Amino acid sequence: MVDRDINQKGFWKLRPSERRLILLTGDLLLAFLSLFIALYFWSVEPDEWLKFSFQFLVERPPFWFYLLPIIWIVFLSGLYDVRKVHKISETISGIGISIILSISLYLIIFFLSVPNTLPRLGVALFFICAAILTTLWRLIYIKIFTGSRFERRVIIVGAGNSGKALVEIIKNSTPKPFQLIGLVDDDPQKIGSSILTFPILGSIKDLPDLIHEFQISNVVFSITGEMDPNTLNILVEAEESGIEITSMPVMYEEITGRVPIYLLKPDWLLRSFIDYAHVNRFYELVKRIIDIMVGLLGCLLTLLLFPIIGLLIIIDNWGPIIYSQSRLGKNGKKFNIYKFRTMFVDAEKNGIVRPAEENDERITTIGKILRKSHLDEIPQFINVLKGEMSMVGPRSERPMIVENYQKEIPFYRGRLIVKPGLTGWAQVNYGYASTVEENAMKLEYDLYYIKHRDLMMDLSIMLLTVSSVIGLRGR
Repeated sequence: MVDRDINQKGFWKLRPSERRLILLTGDLLLAFLSLFIALYFWSVEPDEWLKFSFQFLVERPPFWFYLLPIIWIVFLSGLYDVRKVHKISETISGIGISIILSISLYLIIFFLSVPNTLPRLGVALFFICAAILTTLWRLIYIKIFTGSRFERRVIIVGAGNSGKALVEIIKNSTPKPFQLIGLVDDDPQKIGSSILTFPILGSIKDLPDLIHEFQISNVVFSITGEMDPNTLNILVEAEESGIEITSMPVMYEEITGRVPIYLLKPDWLLRSFIDYAHVNRFYELVKRIIDIMVGLLGCLLTLLLFPIIGLLIIIDNWGPIIYSQSRLGKNGKKFNIYKFRTMFVDAEKNGIVRPAEENDERITTIGKILRKSHLDEIPQFINVLKGEMSMVGPRSERPMIVENYQKEIPFYRGRLIVKPGLTGWAQVNYGYASTVEENAMKLEYDLYYIKHRDLMMDLSIMLLTVSSVIGLRGR
């Protein structure tokens, strides 16, 4: 039986969900503190006659002013990826993007409102305070909560292919998701050896003693075959004693934000994945409302930019401005996607279907700029408005490409369970893919999105896309 004191020793070992909660709590508290500071200094300006009072709080700020902390948190949603929050550059960049979005939203409201009715001082004070306090809080988080005191201590059960794959992921991760102490395995020939410098400490029956000796907080079982009853009993006893037990695929998803398609059984798509793919109707309704609202704005943007972009495309390479191509949508239904043309006319005149790739020689000079800025994608707002696409989802692919890849990549057709997206989890994490290996990697991201999607994740992806557009990180 595992020592029950381990439960107390593992109290400070933070899971990713707990780290996100800490970040969100700190951000919320400081956002409301920023609101209070903004209201106070607004009330004490010389021209304000009510001063800081209950009457001032009720009469002066409009209703939407009190929603600013929530709007700020929404703009920060791209900063809750615990794999990246340790990076100061990512933090500063994310907060900078949030400020740009805040200013943009305010300018839209400013031009639509009656002159001299907006609390300009209050809004400016809020966003200045929120930016400064959030930055300080995130730096404090990096300094304190990324320390070893809060890191989980892990042993992997099973040193086969699945265990080796997980060790390789951990080895290549920066920062390390936890402290991997080592592995255990019942193969006598493996005991005493190591995998990428991580030792195989003993057999599975040694696990209780190893948990006590190394103060382990988490155990990952990475056994793909039938599990021995004794192994099951040891793992259950460890769980009962406060040790968190996790399967290898779940830990793989947590570390990488992907689904390990090459380590799953052939019937996984039907046994496990389909249930996750069905989300509640409220999410689907809100997602469609967001698609319609953003789609309308996007179509307006397309109309405004069409004359300028169209002229540049024609000057660079005479031919059509809008490019239409057959793609597969939800459940394999075909539709025509719309984009600004970025390739030379007759780029596939030999009839060979080729996906776009980095440094593609078929792309025109203006096309390179359009792709870098993602401006070539904006006619797809038409597809979003029509309901053929969503704002967020897997990248739409051509029927022939899907037909080819589903023969070579496990579960490839699973990405057709949802609508394709103008942007998506794979796009913001990986970018273009041209080889089988690269498309397999993108599929792992797509299946992770389908399995875990919700409104917060969708908002995070859209904000990360905005960051990519501003940073000209398209390809």
